[in-house]
Amino acid sequence: MSGATRPRSGFIQALNTVGAAFLSAVSRLDKNLSPSLTLAKLKNHTFVLQDSLYIFHAALATFWFTVMQAPGFPIKLLIPILWIIALLVPLTSQFFVPATPIFSYLLSFYSSRFIPVAWRPGISVALLPTLEYVLYGANISDILTRFTHPILDIIAWFPYGVGHFVFPFVVAAFLWLFRSKEVLHFWGKAFGYLNLTGVLFQILFPCSAPWYELIHGLTPADYSMKGSPGGLGRIDALFHGQGYTVTFSNSPVVFGAFPSLHAACATMEALFLSHFFPQTTRYAWAYAGILYWATMYLTHHYLIDVVGGACLAIAFFYLMLPDELKGAGATAPPGGLASALSRSGLSNGSGRSKYEIYDLEDPRRRRAWNSGNGMMNDAAEFELSEESSEEEEMDITYRSPVANNHVVPSTPASAQPLIGGGAGEGRVKGQGKKSHRHTASIASLIRGEERGPEDGWSPVTSAFNAQARDRSRD
Repeated sequence: MSGATRPRSGFIQALNTVGAAFLSAVSRLDKNLSPSLTLAKLKNHTFVLQDSLYIFHAALATFWFTVMQAPGFPIKLLIPILWIIALLVPLTSQFFVPATPIFSYLLSFYSSRFIPVAWRPGISVALLPTLEYVLYGANISDILTRFTHPILDIIAWFPYGVGHFVFPFVVAAFLWLFRSKEVLHFWGKAFGYLNLTGVLFQILFPCSAPWYELIHGLTPADYSMKGSPGGLGRIDALFHGQGYTVTFSNSPVVFGAFPSLHAACATMEALFLSHFFPQTTRYAWAYAGILYWATMYLTHHYLIDVVGGACLAIAFFYLMLPDELKGAGATAPPGGLASALSRSGLSNGSGRSKYEIYDLEDPRRRRAWNSGNGMMNDAAEFELSEESSEEEEMDITYRSPVANNHVVPSTPASAQPLIGGGAGEGRVKGQGKKSHRHTASIASLIRGEERGPEDGWSPVTSAFNAQARDRSRD
């Protein structure tokens, strides 16, 4: 009985943790709806070389909208109009701007079907099988498909036919809930540019998949041929449906075997989970390994396609990984998460840093730089110590007019709390004690501009004060 209660309580606590993290993530969102705020930020933005990528995205989108035939004109103009509106509204722009590479990939994948045949390159049907034999000594995909079973079909179907489309959203959601916004932005760029590069390569260098070799052999292919669901056709037969048959028969990129974007996406997901959630490493890579096998078992990719997709994902991840998201910065929670969990009774609040206590962003997670002179300002340079050392502390009793260690009678009343015993005492208290070194400079500025020699006060000497009082009497 207690064994059944323990998993249930753990599941409820996990739901409560996700709920508290969701509320904290929502509170961090920019909920402004005024496009003028975005325009003001754009006006004050200092453009750098990296911003030229948006020119590339605009040019690529212009090309795809030009060749796009469905939906037709003028309905297809709604797509860029809605996109521009989403970029101008702060509430939506905080998601759509980092996701620009992902939307460019989706637009390229969908619109590639409208490229005129005269513009398309020739399709290679023998290159991948030949490389497979040269590199590995056999057709690995052909070996893996010689024995099939409904249980193996189900195991292969889940990551290839379901996880590939669902897990990117799951990873993005967990990054949004439990990591800083810089991590989510990194996910949008790395995942988006990975898929965009892959689909552009498939369009420019089309190659046939193993299912084509099983059906047509090495006969030449042309763009009028329909795609095939391969081993997923057995899933349609198992569930008495036609979903995968229809989807793959009408795929925009029929001859996009190399590189395998299924393998690339699984690798990218495993890299993100193992880097930002180290406790999930074994599970993330186990999932990726099953998907590698599934791509070949279902006759959609050769082994060389899987290796190419995985290498492409690794290159994009490590080349684009910011320095501030390495080491401790990879697992640092977003601001406000620890306090939200503490308020929900899911954390005792111990071990919180000063930035979490006051709901501030930890500067150690980011690196500020001056793009003008290239000077890097590491967050460690701005690190604040928790307490001053003994060497840094000094006697900073109020530097008021003092003659022979006695308080001048005309010392302003506002300075009395900073002096040992007030005007009635001759000796300054606190002599020999250490105080915070910044107190004197702050206290000396309190209403300093409002005082003058006529008030008998001066930051110079008591003699100057006496002369000032004599002039004021005259």
